[in-house]
Amino acid sequence: MGPRMKSIVGLGLCLGTVATSSAQAATPTYHRDVEPIVQKHCQECHRPGQVAPFSLLTYEQARKRSSDIAAVIDDQRMPPWHASTKEGGPFRDARVLSSVERSAIEAWVKAGSPEGDPKDAPPPRSFDSEWALGKPDLVLTPSESYTLGAEGKDEFRVFVIPSGLTEGRWVSAVDFRAGNAKVVHHILSGFDTTGRAKELDKADPEVGYKTFAGFGSLPSGLPFIPSGGLGGWAPGKAPRPLPTGVGRFIPAGADILIQIHYHKSGKVEKDATSIALYFAKTPTDKLVRPGAVFPPRPGLLSRPNLRIPAGTENYEITGEWRVPYDAHLFAVVPHMHWLGKDFQMVAERPDGTKQTLIKVDRWDFNWQDTYEFDKPPALPSGTTIKMLAHFDNSEKNPSNPSKPPVDVTWGEQTTNEMCIGFLQLTRDDEHLNNQPPKAGGRLRAMITRPAKP
Repeated sequence: MGPRMKSIVGLGLCLGTVATSSAQAATPTYHRDVEPIVQKHCQECHRPGQVAPFSLLTYEQARKRSSDIAAVIDDQRMPPWHASTKEGGPFRDARVLSSVERSAIEAWVKAGSPEGDPKDAPPPRSFDSEWALGKPDLVLTPSESYTLGAEGKDEFRVFVIPSGLTEGRWVSAVDFRAGNAKVVHHILSGFDTTGRAKELDKADPEVGYKTFAGFGSLPSGLPFIPSGGLGGWAPGKAPRPLPTGVGRFIPAGADILIQIHYHKSGKVEKDATSIALYFAKTPTDKLVRPGAVFPPRPGLLSRPNLRIPAGTENYEITGEWRVPYDAHLFAVVPHMHWLGKDFQMVAERPDGTKQTLIKVDRWDFNWQDTYEFDKPPALPSGTTIKMLAHFDNSEKNPSNPSKPPVDVTWGEQTTNEMCIGFLQLTRDDEHLNNQPPKAGGRLRAMITRPAKP
C-alpha cells in the first residue's frame, strides 16, 4: 500500500472514530443526562418513606419505570404541578420540566434507557432527615393511636397535644406525617391557649374528640375557634419555609391541635399522625394572616348554598372577598373535591388594575399544593379577590365518586363538594420586630372577615 493510500485509509479510520464518538455522545444516558433531572424534580417524593409509591434513587429503579416516566411526562401529570405557567404566579419552586429536560428524558427512553458510565453521574442527593425540610426542632404525636372503623362515612377527629413550650416561639415552617396514608385524607392544625380543647378531649372517651367540621363546638353550641392557625396538609402539598421575616407565633404552654379527615379503607385501621415544627432562626416582623374566598353564603359561618346537578359537565361557581387592609399576598391555596374541573382567582385593585393570581386549567384532587409567589403582589385595602371555578358532575368525569352521578351539595365528605380560595397574607402596617403579637391579633389572623363595601 502506497503512502497516499495509507493516508486515505488513516483519514477514513479517523473520521469513523469521530463519527462513532459523535453517535455515542448523541445517545443520552441515564447517569449523564437523566439522573440530574430525576434528582432535581423527582427524588424529593420518590424515595423511601415519602408520598410517592416507588423510589427513583437508582438507575435500575428508573429503568424499570422508564416507559411510565415517559408517559406521565408526555401528558404532564408529572412532575405534579397544576398551576398555569402562562397566567398567574410566578411561583416559587415550580415543579415544571423545561423543554430541554423533557426532550432528554424522551430521547433516553426511545434509545432503550441506557445506563451509560457511572462516572458521569452527579453526586448523590443528600437527604439528611426523613422529613423533607430536614430535622425539625419539635415533633409532636398523639400519645396513642386512633382506631378507625372499617366502613361508614368519613370521620373528622381533633387530637390535642401539649406543646411543652416554656416560652413563646416563632415558627417558620410546619410539616406533617400521616401515620396511615391509606386513611388520612387531609389535615388542619392550630393551637389553643384557653384549655377548651382539653375539655372537649376529656369529654370524648376515645383519643382526641369527634367533630363534624372545623375544630368542633363548645357546650354553648358556638363553634370552637383555636387561638391561632398552623396550616394544614392535603395530597400533593409540599412543605416550604415561610418567607424571611414572616412567621406563626405559638405562646408558651399552648396545646397543638391536629384535625384529621379520615376516609375509611374497608378494614379497621390505626393512625397516629405527627406534626413537625421548625422554629425561626432569624427575626420575625410579620404574622401570617389568612383570608378565604367562598361562594355566596348567608353568613360568615354558614355553608354556601351549593347544589351541582347530576349530569352537569361545566357547572360554574363564583365568589369574592375584599381585602380589609393594605397587604401583600405570599401564597394561595385552591381547594375543591373530585368534581373540580378548573379554578382561577383574580385580584381587582381599587385603581382598576387586574392581576391573575392563579389559574388551574386541569384540577386534580390528588395533588393540592400551596402556591407561593416569587414576588408577593401588593393588595391595597379594598382590593377584591374574585374566584371562578367549574365542576364536572357527569359520567364523563372519571373521578366522579358517584356512578351514576347524583346531585352534589356542599359538605365535608369526599362525596360532597367545596370551592374555596385560601389566601396567606401579611399586613403592610405590621412591624413586630420579633415581639409576640397581641392575643387579639392572633385571633383576627385566624378568622379574617370580609371588609364591608
